[in-house]
This record gives sequence, structure tokens and C-alpha cells, in this order.
Amino acid sequence: MEKKLLHTPEGVRDIYNGECANKLYLQDTIHETLKSYGYEDIQTPTFEFFDIFKKERGSVASNNMYKFFDREGYTLVLRPDMTPAVARAVSKYYMDETMPVRFCYMGNTFINHAEHQGKLKEITQIGAELIGDNKSDADAEVIAMTIDSLLKCGLEEFQIEIGHVDYFHGLMEAAGLDEDEANELMTLLSNKNFFGVEELITRCNVPENVKDIFNNLPELTGQIEVINTARGLYTNKLINNALDRMEKLYELLSMYGFEKYISFDLGIIANFDYYSGIIFHGYTYGTGNPIAKGGRYDNLLCQFGKNAPSIGFAIDLDQLLIVLNRQKININGESKKTLIIYDEDKKAKSIKEAILLRDHGIPTVSMRKSEQLTIDNYEKYCNDYNFDTMIYITGDEVIRKEF
Repeated sequence: MEKKLLHTPEGVRDIYNGECANKLYLQDTIHETLKSYGYEDIQTPTFEFFDIFKKERGSVASNNMYKFFDREGYTLVLRPDMTPAVARAVSKYYMDETMPVRFCYMGNTFINHAEHQGKLKEITQIGAELIGDNKSDADAEVIAMTIDSLLKCGLEEFQIEIGHVDYFHGLMEAAGLDEDEANELMTLLSNKNFFGVEELITRCNVPENVKDIFNNLPELTGQIEVINTARGLYTNKLINNALDRMEKLYELLSMYGFEKYISFDLGIIANFDYYSGIIFHGYTYGTGNPIAKGGRYDNLLCQFGKNAPSIGFAIDLDQLLIVLNRQKININGESKKTLIIYDEDKKAKSIKEAILLRDHGIPTVSMRKSEQLTIDNYEKYCNDYNFDTMIYITGDEVIRKEF
């Protein structure tokens, strides 16, 4: 049992030494990028009332949440999603604000995935929410921040795949599916079960022209030209508005100079039901999971009493760390540090030297030399724990070695 306690539960892990330093470096890099766009920090509690994230909010399914009870018997959950929590806080403290507000955050979310999925159940997210602006300019700003953040972290080869919720809703309207059929179709598309999609739309007698679109939905991906392709297949009011919005968004992102990082996926399925417009996922090689997700949620704050169209995004720091390592991109999170070892009678001199180095911004470890250890032992220690300098204060000498 004692040995078992040294291990973590399924879905969580320890992060330490260089990996932890690199993760914190990425976190600080992205945070500085978000601040450069004028976003202010916000922190929400790690656990909240269950109703903040219940099914009607469109967040995570109830059986995927970690639930517990407080002393009064209220159901609480570890937050599975940051956006509803920020929406609640903004609705409380900025209820009468009519101008847009911009917030950025960093925190861990907790989702009780099925064991066989092999996903982390605790992940660190850093992201931003632009609340109170319904324009395409706001969509572009948020996606530009996503791209800028990934570039600042050293990632060079990635794509932000953009879709629109109403393109899918327009197809649902044309197909004449009821709510249960639409939900089944969304699940099949999310799982990329295209044989199941074909069977369902055949069973539901979907019109042939719309049926062809569903069967060819995986091919409606690519650069801006895919928008014109979609216009030639089928349009109604919802679809036209969605295609117009994506086209406008591309023009704006081109002004940022970020068009090379943009592609379109008209078959993209929103991972949260509260998304209401533009949605996007960020992908790169080295993982099959998105490293960033975001979208517009114009109706979520209404559920907390504030009418404020909004859009936001979050970067999965754990996934980003994995792909940077797999792509052999140097993160450079660890700062240079110095080890001072000293003989017993040189303690005062050692302390003064350590203070001087720290005042100059150099992390410094100071330790008295053990009689049982040789200089070779300390050199190995420096190599093992990424010290770049060792200073040995002994007698009348100060011996310095660089690594």
C-alpha cells in the first residue's frame, strides 16, 4: 500500500524539474502575449456550484464531472471548463457594463474521461475571453491572439481550422431532422463515423442534394476557396450568413498577416453546446488532439442575466508542451543557475557571494561542502540538475567552473 501511494491516480501526473520549468515558461510567454493585447487577469474558483456547468449551459456532460457536496448539501464540481465560470463572474461584477471587457486566465480544469480514452483528467489551460462584442473584428482578434501565442512559444507549423455552428445548423434545417436525429448525427460526425452518417441520413430520407453534402463533408476543408465551393452546393439563410462571416474573418486575419495559419473545416463540430457562431481548433503534428480551442458563445451570458455576445479561446498547455518536445523545439524555460560550495570557515564569504549573485538575477544554491564528497561529486550534481556554473570557496582560493 505504501508503494501504491507513491503513484498518482489514473489521468493525473507529476510535473517537475526541467519539464515544470518549461511549462511555466510557456505559461508566462502566453500570458505576456495576452496582456500585450490589453487583456486583464481574472481568477475563478477551482470548484463551483454544479448548476454553473449543468447540461442547459452547454458545457461538459454531467457524468464527466467530478462532483461532491458541501456541508449544506449543495452539489459542487471541480470546474470542467473555464468559460462558464468567467461568464458567471463577468455577469456578477460587470452586469451594467455596456462596453466590451477583456479577460485572460490560467487554471486547471478537471474532466473525468473514461479510462480507456487515455486522456489526462487534469489539464492546465490558459486563454482569454472577449465579452460584449459581436463583430467579426472580435473574432479576428481572438484568433490572432491564439496564433500569436503559439508563435511566441516557438511553434512554427500549425493550422487553425475554422468552422461555423450555423453551417451545420443550416444543413440540419435543410435535412429536416428532429432533435434526436440531429444529436445522433453530431455524435457520428464527432467520432468521424462516416459510414454511420450515411446510414442515418439514408434512413431519415434526407433530400439527395443535402445528403451528398453530408457524405462529402470531410472534403469541405482547405483554404478560402472552400467557401466558394460550399456556396455552389447548397445555401439557405443560415448557411449564407455563416459563409459570409467566415469570408470576412479571413479578410481580417489577412490584415494581421496570419492567413498562412488559417484553414477552414465546414464539418467541424463544436465541443460545447454553448458555441453559437465561429468555432476553431488549433492542430500541429506530434499529437492528434487540438492544442487550442475556441469559439463564439453569444447566448451563454444571457443564462446568467447579462446580454453580452462573446468569444474566447484556450490553449492546452500540457498538449503544447508535448508537441514542442516531439518537434524538438527548444523551449529554454530553465534559467541559468550557480552552485556555491564552501568550506566551514568560508561561510560568511559564501553568503555574501550568493546574495550578490541573486541581486544580479542569477538563481544561486549555496551549500557547505561535505567531507564525504569530492569535487567530482559536486560536478556531477551540477550536470544532473542543470547548473551552468560552480564556485568553490576554499582557503584563499575561489575556484570557478563553467558547464
